[in-house]
Amino acid sequence: MAKKVLLFGDIGIDDIIAIIYGYLKDDIDIVGIVTEYGNIPRENALASIQYLKEEILPTEEAQQTMLIAGAENPMTAEPMEFFPEIHGEYGLGPITPPEISDGITLENFFSIIDIINQYGEDLYIVNIGRLTSLATMYLLYPRTMEKIKHLYVMGGAFWVPGNVTAVSEANFHGDPVAAQIVLTYADQVSIIPLNVTQNAIVTPEMVDYIDQVGPIDIVKPMIDYYYDFYKKRDPNVQGSPLHDVLTLMAVNMEDIFTFEEYPVHIVQATSGTERGQSIADIRPFGNLEEETEKEIKRHRIAFEFDYRRFFMDFMTTMSGQRFDIT
Repeated sequence: MAKKVLLFGDIGIDDIIAIIYGYLKDDIDIVGIVTEYGNIPRENALASIQYLKEEILPTEEAQQTMLIAGAENPMTAEPMEFFPEIHGEYGLGPITPPEISDGITLENFFSIIDIINQYGEDLYIVNIGRLTSLATMYLLYPRTMEKIKHLYVMGGAFWVPGNVTAVSEANFHGDPVAAQIVLTYADQVSIIPLNVTQNAIVTPEMVDYIDQVGPIDIVKPMIDYYYDFYKKRDPNVQGSPLHDVLTLMAVNMEDIFTFEEYPVHIVQATSGTERGQSIADIRPFGNLEEETEKEIKRHRIAFEFDYRRFFMDFMTTMSGQRFDIT
């Protein structure tokens, strides 16, 4: 039976590819998509997902997926900075969706409660963007959030370089307050950080093959746009890192990861290199503060993954052709 997934995203190219992957994957059923600010403004994100549902993936499953408007601003109450040079104005690279008015002004955030109550312990939440909307749910409805099966979060960089600062990853850096709230109150959390996602590389040759035989024709222009950015930044890069696809993949393929459990703290600085840094306490007693009677939560962190299995699953799903590496 397909696993029910409620997806929270800030809608950039890797988010869109993850959503397409989820719709094409038989054992994933995306029952809701919560779109919020991040890579692009929320209103653009809503338009892009509406376009994706109506024009690119006009399947019954896509039509049944609830589109939910998430946070428009972070809990830090700071001015927003967007990244069209990485993801395009609409998170679709060079693609601009036709004007779609229906649904763009949604105010239905608390439909999330209905989805959780409907699916309960069968529901997985996958957060592949900023954590503002998710943190809001943990603050307002902590008992409701206890009903979910598991939470997968793309975020953090543990003893590896960040992608916003030398030590910080974008999702945690964008709203470190929200990230800390989620990791303070959430149980059953698996963090899929840059340690693994930066190595989930899709090469131009892989993209060309998917474009030739796959069912979705917007994959190549989007990933080519994404790759152009990375190539300018690092001429030695071999392809595009699909952070969000790897995170969604964890729902059905946890065994491709090597996890370790640690208490995690997110640095709350308002500026500077350390803002949003994810710190795992590797001390044997696992306490980030002075000794107290309060139990310190430990979260699973992925530190390694099997690229071979990532490659096979991604290429098989996106191309519709069976891939195997012996």
